[in-house]
Amino acid sequence: MIRKIACGTAMLGASMFAATTAFAQEAADAAAAVANPGNNAWMMTSTILVLLMILPGLALFYGGLTRSKNMLSTMTQIGAVAALAMLIWVMYGYGLAFGPEGNQYISWGKFFLAGVTPDSTAATFTDEVISEYVFISFQMTFAAITVALVLGALVERMKFSAVMIFATVWLTIVYFPIAHMVWEARGVFFAMGALDFAGGTVVHINAGVSALVAAFVLGKRKGFPSEPMPPHSMTLTMVGTGLLWVGWFGFNAGSALEANGSAGLAMINTFVATASGALFWMLAERAMGHKASALGFCSGVIAGLVAVTPAAGNSGPFGAIVLGAVASIICFFFVTKVKPAFGYDDSLDAFGIHGIGGIVGAIGTAVVFAPSLGGPGGDDYVMGAQIVTQVYAVATTVVVAAVGTLIAIYIAKLVTGLRVTEETEVMGLDLGEHGERAYNS
Repeated sequence: MIRKIACGTAMLGASMFAATTAFAQEAADAAAAVANPGNNAWMMTSTILVLLMILPGLALFYGGLTRSKNMLSTMTQIGAVAALAMLIWVMYGYGLAFGPEGNQYISWGKFFLAGVTPDSTAATFTDEVISEYVFISFQMTFAAITVALVLGALVERMKFSAVMIFATVWLTIVYFPIAHMVWEARGVFFAMGALDFAGGTVVHINAGVSALVAAFVLGKRKGFPSEPMPPHSMTLTMVGTGLLWVGWFGFNAGSALEANGSAGLAMINTFVATASGALFWMLAERAMGHKASALGFCSGVIAGLVAVTPAAGNSGPFGAIVLGAVASIICFFFVTKVKPAFGYDDSLDAFGIHGIGGIVGAIGTAVVFAPSLGGPGGDDYVMGAQIVTQVYAVATTVVVAAVGTLIAIYIAKLVTGLRVTEETEVMGLDLGEHGERAYNS
């Protein structure tokens, strides 16, 4: 700079202009790398809302649906696998799903969060960034609830030790690769343009198909289906349903990664699709000659939530209403007709609602995305091509989930065995596996 000053005023002016421009660019780059406080606050809130979905939401929802002798066992399994998923996520899960190196099927790097600092950022869908720690935490809750959802088909008969081993292997070979393929920029489904706003494939199809496969391997509960096994507390299930619905706003609207219009769209869709799902399940009950039930309401709520998850920011509100209604009716059919016909023991209908609802939602997203139906697709949107893409992503997810689940559950069987003893199953897993009761009266 001193030498340039000596060359004269003209050079001084040019160098100062260059220096000023460089400084402005550096300042702009620095500003761009600073997390937006409003978006950061919204994502922290969303992360906590998703945690609410797990504990106490899912724990109460599933727990109330079991028999009283297995209430604590169900809740403990959900809490324990969620805690396990959180630790695995920060050790290597985040690196396998969102690491800096990788290919279209898996990534690597940042194991044990190497290189992540309070100043590091993660990009959103626009030019904004949020704290990388916040992004890691948000995605961590998705991993935790997905593996917990699988347990809905396995409760009341699987060893706690087997649950923990299964969860470890399943997260590693099923969840992390699919999360990468769908949500990471290098991922095969992301590159194809598959639409999955908040986890239709990653969470619900993944968990539902895995639950079905694991249920077949594990076998039926003692006495199923000849003995009645009604929910022991619809009150607790209703409370859990409400907490899931509230937490789902973090799940869906939070997946915008910003506090913007896309989050607002996901929010209203999470209201109306869910309301539609709840009412149409109860209408289906009436159409089949039954009374509209609390269990039907709760099941319809979850079916609507599941179906709108991939479409939350990819549909107009009226498309979401139709999607929630259609998914609810189809899920009702699978739970009440298909499951009894095939005789499998999907204890809490994890496949019938999450698997089937996720498939309907993922494929239906290609329909409701169309601008002619109120969706946010552009003028050049081609519905047929998008449906093909969605079906491919769904089919691939089904295969990966099924094969990975078989591997995970047979590893658990080899290490600890899968089922509790017949005596423990009759007595209940609360006492047999954990030495305590949900109710002492």
